[in-house]
Amino acid sequence: MSLIDSHCHLDDKQYRRDREAVIRRAFDAGVQGLLAVGSPPPDLEAGVRLAEEWPQIHATVGVHPHDAAKASEDTWRRLRELLAHPKVLALGEIGLDYHHDFSPRPAQREVFTRQLRLARDAGKPIVVHTREAWPATLALLKEHWIPAGLPGVMHCFSGGPVEAIQVVEMGFYVSFAGVLTYPKAVNLHQAARRVPLERLLVETDAPYLAPEPHRGHRNEPAWVVLTARRLAELRGQSLEQVAAATTENYRRLFGVPQAGG
Repeated sequence: MSLIDSHCHLDDKQYRRDREAVIRRAFDAGVQGLLAVGSPPPDLEAGVRLAEEWPQIHATVGVHPHDAAKASEDTWRRLRELLAHPKVLALGEIGLDYHHDFSPRPAQREVFTRQLRLARDAGKPIVVHTREAWPATLALLKEHWIPAGLPGVMHCFSGGPVEAIQVVEMGFYVSFAGVLTYPKAVNLHQAARRVPLERLLVETDAPYLAPEPHRGHRNEPAWVVLTARRLAELRGQSLEQVAAATTENYRRLFGVPQAGG
C-alpha cells in the first residue's frame, strides 16, 4: 500500500528542531511522496529547497490569501521564475479566506485572480484554499480558470455534498484532511461519500488539523494514513483501494511519474 500526502507545510517553524525526523517517519509509514506547499513572500521557495534535497518531495509556490497584502511586483516576477522549476508542480495554495480576513478582501480577490492568470499562462494546476468564501471563490474560478481547461484541487475541503459536486463538475479534485476524522464533521462525511473515487486526494495540511486520535497536537505527514482510513470507512471501500486511487489521482493531476514519488 502506498499513500501520498498531497498538502503539507514542511517549512513551518514547528518542525524547526526535527524536520528531517518528521520526513523520515512519513516514509517509514509508507508515504511515498509529499507535496510541500508554497511559503509566504518574501521567501517563496522554502518548499522548493526541500524538494531539491529530497527526491520524494515536490513543491508548490504561491501567495496564500492570508498574505495577499504582502504581494509585490517582485513576488510576481519570482513566481513566474519558480513555476518553471522542474520540481514545482502547481501554483498554490491560493484563494480566499473570509474567516480570518488577515488581508483585505479586495486584495485577496485581486491576488487570487492574478495568480489564476499566472497559472493559466504557465499551464500549471492550482491548489485552492477557500474558507467561508464559497460563492466568491467559485465565481472567480468560473470566470478566470475554468475556460482554460486546466485542472486543480480544492485543498482541505471544508464544504458539504453540494459544494463537492459543484467543484467536481468544474473539473476539480477534492482533497480531504484530518477534519474528516472528527465525529461532528457530518457535512464533510457526506461530501466524502459523494466525490467520485477518481477525483479524491488525501492530505494532512501538517502541522495543522491533526486527525483523531492526535487532534490538538502537531500534525505530521505520517498520519495521512488515518485520514485515508476514515475516508475508506465512510465510502465502504478498503484502505488499499482508497490509497491506490488517491496515489494515482495525485500522479495524474500533477503529472508525477511513478518513480521518485
